Amino acid sequence: MENIYIEKAKVFKAFCDENRLQILELLQSGEKCACVLLQKLNIGQSTLSHHMKILVQSGVVDARNEGKWTYYSISEEGSKSAMQLLENITTVLSENNSCCCN
Repeated sequence: MENIYIEKAKVFKAFCDENRLQILELLQSGEKCACVLLQKLNIGQSTLSHHMKILVQSGVVDARNEGKWTYYSISEEGSKSAMQLLENITTVLSENNSCCCN
């Protein structure tokens, strides 16, 4: 059961860094090569790779290789799953689940 929480946490980890949020904003206009992302961000190649690994593992970003470059885009399916996850964990359940201390 713990594994489902690990997978869910990967999604939220993807959104908890200002660089990753900036990357997602850049990807909103469509697929981008890693070289383009490097030009737009004030980070090094290894740092970009680290952030992209987290975004891809979360399922929110897709990656494809073409030659020596990797191209990234927002995953429509991953984006929908992330929104559904947030909705599911923030939905207030019935009052039958209230504190037992009353």
